[in-house]
Amino acid sequence: MKILVIGAGGREHALVWKLRESQHMEEIYGAPGNAGIAQEAECRPVEVSNPAAVLELAQSLGADLTVIGPEAPLVAGVVDEFEKAGRWIVGPTKLAARLEGSKIFAKEFMRRHRIPTARFAVAERFDQAIRALDDFREPVVIKADGLAAGKGVVVARRREEAEAALDAFMRQKTLGAAGERVVIEECLKGEELSFMVLTDGRAVVPLAPAQDHKSLLDNDQGPNTGGMGAFSDEAMLPERLRSEILRVIVTPTLAGMAAEGVPYRGFLYCGLMLTAEGPKVLEYNVRLGDPEAQAILMRLRSDLVDLLLALRQGQLGAVDAHWTPNPAVCVVLAAKGYPGAPETGQVISGYEEAEARAGVKVFHAGTRVVNHQLVTAGGRVLGVTAIAEDLAAAIERAYAAVRKIHFDGMHYRTDIGAKGLRRLPLEPRPPNRLRVPNPRITGSLGVT
Repeated sequence: MKILVIGAGGREHALVWKLRESQHMEEIYGAPGNAGIAQEAECRPVEVSNPAAVLELAQSLGADLTVIGPEAPLVAGVVDEFEKAGRWIVGPTKLAARLEGSKIFAKEFMRRHRIPTARFAVAERFDQAIRALDDFREPVVIKADGLAAGKGVVVARRREEAEAALDAFMRQKTLGAAGERVVIEECLKGEELSFMVLTDGRAVVPLAPAQDHKSLLDNDQGPNTGGMGAFSDEAMLPERLRSEILRVIVTPTLAGMAAEGVPYRGFLYCGLMLTAEGPKVLEYNVRLGDPEAQAILMRLRSDLVDLLLALRQGQLGAVDAHWTPNPAVCVVLAAKGYPGAPETGQVISGYEEAEARAGVKVFHAGTRVVNHQLVTAGGRVLGVTAIAEDLAAAIERAYAAVRKIHFDGMHYRTDIGAKGLRRLPLEPRPPNRLRVPNPRITGSLGVT
């Protein structure tokens, strides 16, 4: 098979790396890719948010399968263009992608289908938003409605911070059109969990659980980012909790989309808060998380193309994903200035030595080659990912590799995975061949 992966970040590098292992792989392409992807695939330029351009590239390459990494092409409707042309692509349609493309749509969808989430209010004008703050205690969460590359969420601990965030989004237009409308919601307390599934709209294959680290600094301090690291460990998700999430969140989400005439197919990401009242949805994403994908795909032992073939053939309910029980940790190395305006062009050294260590893979995000040297080309530069027999060993292995790498202005969190070390195991570690049940969505909404 000829496989095309769309995107230029660490998630896309991880997808290329995993898809390249497939027994079905004949040729693999990345578009536009980055310096790391270029080491494993042939890279081609493309405007990822232009559906016609992405389709034209896939047709010119004769791609048998196209996998979309980031959200922007999905929200723009690239899947619709491929479906009209009869070409195989993994991802939801433009209407289904509203689950991520509009925070307001997602919250109102959850309310319609009684999916547990934080109490919220919607505001379309600045004065309306200021008045809505009166109905919430601090801390309060301010969310821009549209796509904002991980920068559209502010957790305001004081009223003044909330008003400043609203002013920035709605009056100063710091996020452009994405911040013209906002969601204001209560700040949930608990532990965060990234729960992802692959689905054909009826059957689901749950992926390994993960936890992202959104805040820039240690101990969840500083501004929100696109993600400063993640870890994946089965100990964070007892079977009873997995079943509850599937029952109260995933199943009604897919059934609700089908009932509204918009079947959902592809990767579905449920960002959850595990509260005292049970799991609640913080956000939906319509693709794999980044950097969660790096840690999760390190643990996947199934052929990823086999899973995607089952999705296309309507046989997803008959397959399982198999995972190593060994935990994986991804530490993001960021450029100076991130998550604001990052400094670029800094020479990166030591990455080859880091990747030569056992159990380590360095996924590239913001990198390119200039004059035969690897240099920084974005805010999140590298995702140093390690796998080991237990979480403590995976953390140590990842940070030992991090210490081999250098570029001017490099910064990273030093506590990725620490929450997992503090958590007592709730269930025995699963066997090497972990089998996850594949529930099918059934019920009065007519999805079978």
